[in-house]
Amino acid sequence: MKKVFTSASANKQIRAFEEEKAHILRNENEVCTYVLSVDEEGEAPEYNYAEARASVAELDAKVRALRCALHSFNVTTILPESGISIDEALVLMAQLNNERARLSMLRSNLPKQRVSSGFYRGDRIAEYQYANYDVAQAEADFQDISERIRQLQMEIDYANQTIQFEVDV
Repeated sequence: MKKVFTSASANKQIRAFEEEKAHILRNENEVCTYVLSVDEEGEAPEYNYAEARASVAELDAKVRALRCALHSFNVTTILPESGISIDEALVLMAQLNNERARLSMLRSNLPKQRVSSGFYRGDRIAEYQYANYDVAQAEADFQDISERIRQLQMEIDYANQTIQFEVDV
C-alpha cells in the first residue's frame, strides 16, 4: 500500500518500525525458552517462532523501503536557493563544518601576543608570536561560513518538512 511521506515523517516512521521490532525481539528473548524443574508442572509461555520471524521480516522490509525512498529523495530533490541536491548539501555542510572548526581556531589567535618574558634564560628580552595571516579576515570568513551552514540547514529543514513522496509500505 502506497503512503505519502515527507523526509521528516519518513524518519519518524522508521523509528516507530525499529521500536516495534525491538519490542518483538525483547518479548521473544523473554519467552523463547523457559525452565521447569522435574517436579513442576506448567505450560510453556506463548511464543510463535514463525510469527515472530515474519513480523521482524515485514518490519525490516518496510524500513528498507523507507530508507531507499529517503536516499532517492535526498539525491533527486534540488534545493531551490542553492541549486544543489539535498545529498550534495549534506556533504557540503560537513565540509563547511570542518572548515568552520579550523577558522574557529584561527580567529581566536591574536595578531601579536607575548609568548615569554625571557626571564628563564637570564635575559629580559620579551618574545612575541605574530599571526602570519589576517585574523580579522579569519573572523569574517568564520561568520560567512556559519551563515552559509545556517542557510543550508534551513533549506534542508524546509524541504524535509514540506516536500512529499510516495512509498509502498
